[in-house]
Amino acid sequence: MYITLFRSGPVKASRDANLFFHPGSPQVLETGTATSNVTAEEREFWGQPDGMGYRPCIQFSLRYRRESRKIGREDRRFVVALVSGGLNQQRNQIVDAVIVARILGAALVVPILRVNVVWGDPSEFSQIFDVDHFIQTLRSDVRVVPTLPPSHRSRPPTKASLPRNVSPLWIRSRLAQKLNKNGVLVLKGLDSRLSRDLPLDLQKLRCKVAFHALRFAAPIRELGAKLANRMRGGGPYVAVHLRLEKDVWVRTGCLPGIGPEFDRVVLRERRSNPDLLTGRLNLTFHQRHQAGLCPLNALQVARLLRGLGAPNSTRVYWAGGEPLGGELALQSLRSEFANLISKGTLATAGELTHYTNKSSALAAIDFMVAMSSDVFVPSHGGNMARVMQGYRAYTGHMKYIRPNKHAIMHVLREAASGATEEEIRREMRRVHAGRMGGPEERGRKKGRDVIAYPAPECMCRRGRRRRRLLPLFV
Repeated sequence: MYITLFRSGPVKASRDANLFFHPGSPQVLETGTATSNVTAEEREFWGQPDGMGYRPCIQFSLRYRRESRKIGREDRRFVVALVSGGLNQQRNQIVDAVIVARILGAALVVPILRVNVVWGDPSEFSQIFDVDHFIQTLRSDVRVVPTLPPSHRSRPPTKASLPRNVSPLWIRSRLAQKLNKNGVLVLKGLDSRLSRDLPLDLQKLRCKVAFHALRFAAPIRELGAKLANRMRGGGPYVAVHLRLEKDVWVRTGCLPGIGPEFDRVVLRERRSNPDLLTGRLNLTFHQRHQAGLCPLNALQVARLLRGLGAPNSTRVYWAGGEPLGGELALQSLRSEFANLISKGTLATAGELTHYTNKSSALAAIDFMVAMSSDVFVPSHGGNMARVMQGYRAYTGHMKYIRPNKHAIMHVLREAASGATEEEIRREMRRVHAGRMGGPEERGRKKGRDVIAYPAPECMCRRGRRRRRLLPLFV
């Protein structure tokens, strides 16, 4: 069914938590609690970006639709995807699994979530995502089946890992014959392997999977909607994705900056597991930090928000796992913004009990509350940052701030050398001009992820007579 996405008025969750609507403009200040003594800086901070007329718009070519008739009936060849990592890594791999199945014209078995090696989360697909909705949404693109049929379970499967930046031609030439022979292809190691510059129909399919098919399971949607409504009940708020967990500091080659005790924990873990370090191995911690390659810590996030005009009374929802150092890691942010809230403080007694040690479900709840915010800020790049950037553009151009971490380090050095608060705020706003959530078209640069930059492949401008497929919120 195709219906209109946009409404006027504040963001709100629908009763079944499927949809989130765009606040529209700085009018959100008039509907929340912050209605008096609003400075120009604060109004600018809460103001929403210009959508340039872009709206969700997915329409496949005639050739794609013709091929779909045959692919939708496929019952001889099956792709099985083993996906790993955290929630948003899983999402990316599931998207890629659908694309590979479509390229091969094969049916897709509902992807298998492997036990998370960092958090030990044993959750299955159906515990995180709505299986029936996934199958039904993709019925005209790829046949999705709950399990392998009995006729194929005893066959020796062909196992395959994809190289980086793999193209549809490579997939057809290397995998089609093997799949045709055995009837079962098992894929693993999918993370960020497919080329980001696929043919237009496959880019649209990526958006359809990410923004429409991957809806969270009903219990997660219901709890996420409750928490989002509690946040919205107090007026406009900021969501910050804090990447302060121990494994993040270990992998990035950075230090948390909250004391030598915790620096030693990170350095000891890194020495024990040198393969965990990603990126530029030859850089020291100081060089990484100054180059903007490290996650922003709580103090740096606080200075960023204040520099961009957020008042001290701002309600800040922080999403993420338990930070290394616990409350100490959050202290600098809490001292600047006393209304610092998490899912743990927002939920009532017992509401999160079922999700103890279920990292993917907890991340999904965080995603829903963050998605409902008026402003979103990631402290570091990564999978959640990219999907949140694209989702907020796709569902209504809700404000998304991309921190210029290299410039932030420069501004904070200036602050340490005696710059005034007004100079710091002015410079912080200057270096973030153009990084405040407007729809930046993907086509300007090769290799951009269409899920982070859905315009123009998956969106069209007002006035163009195309069907607008409403995203059913995760």
